[in-house]
Amino acid sequence: MIDFVTLKYYYDIFMYFTLAFVLVNFFHALTLQLNDQKNLKFLRSAGIFLLFIITLYLGLRPISGYEFGDMATYASHFKRYTEGASVTSTKDIMFHYYMKATASFMGVHGFFLLTEILYIFPMYLISKVHFKKYWFYCFFMFVVSFSFYTYGTNGIRNGLATSFFCGLYAIKTKKIIMVFFFILGSLFHKTLLLPIIAFALTYVYNNPKTYLKGWLFSIPASLLLGSVFITLFTSLGFGDDRLAEYLTGSIQADTRFRWDFLFYSAFPIFAGWYFIVKKQFNDSFYNQIFNTYLVCNAFWVLVIRANFSNRFAYLSWFLMAIIIIYPLLKKQFFNNQQLIIAKVVTAYFAFTFLMFLIYYADKN
Repeated sequence: MIDFVTLKYYYDIFMYFTLAFVLVNFFHALTLQLNDQKNLKFLRSAGIFLLFIITLYLGLRPISGYEFGDMATYASHFKRYTEGASVTSTKDIMFHYYMKATASFMGVHGFFLLTEILYIFPMYLISKVHFKKYWFYCFFMFVVSFSFYTYGTNGIRNGLATSFFCGLYAIKTKKIIMVFFFILGSLFHKTLLLPIIAFALTYVYNNPKTYLKGWLFSIPASLLLGSVFITLFTSLGFGDDRLAEYLTGSIQADTRFRWDFLFYSAFPIFAGWYFIVKKQFNDSFYNQIFNTYLVCNAFWVLVIRANFSNRFAYLSWFLMAIIIIYPLLKKQFFNNQQLIIAKVVTAYFAFTFLMFLIYYADKN
């Protein structure tokens, strides 16, 4: 366990570490071409180092409910299972069986480390499978995403479920296995059903322009009829009782229309539009990822005023990194493309860092 880092600065250290990595990556791109052997060696070494150091840093964090939200609750459940308690929960039942099983042969710190491995490794896997020698860029985009730290240390069930979803993109040709693990992921967190349904829909219809129009329509629809959609989704029984509480307002929270988060959500939408429409990038798998994002994000936009709507936003946000970087790692669009990639990574991280400096600073 990492107990030599003051808890108050745990997130700060993570942010400044990733900032240093972003800057190194940017200045490195100024000196070497994308396919230069020195650059490829750097990408491989930097990627492996980042994979291990981030996994250990987050996985071996101290147990704290104050700094890491739900972590203390999970630790309490784990302790009961080590003492022989039975699984009685009917919500996200597979996560509880996972805790029960691991409690029989490892301690609580081993459990959180293993959970972090299961959270981060699928991001590495999808990056490695789809981008080969350039996998570092996609994996790094995942790490510097706004939600990466939060769902690796607090919203653990949701983070695990969506990571399973990402990892299964890597074996999408094996449909039976993919469906099995989609079901397994939804048993870790029921909200995964939304991206699963959205992804399945892309097998029926996969035209990005139509989905894009639907997303654009969701904004005025939410502004005019947001409360109606919140009531509608609640009455349809989407998710479970916990989500119904978030939607209906029985738990109090900030319920403004989040233009800042909508702006952030538009990053991958602009990227998808730019590459698919303007650059005529034709890749059916990329279209599927992009359309899945549009469906899930449109759902969030419709209920954007709901309590804790960031929990709905993450059902699309976890795909942001790969949507933005995918075309740049698949096709040559620009001269000095390695510099364009570095600029994209830097700009993407800039939102995360600004939120850290401004938004989260006000909460400390």
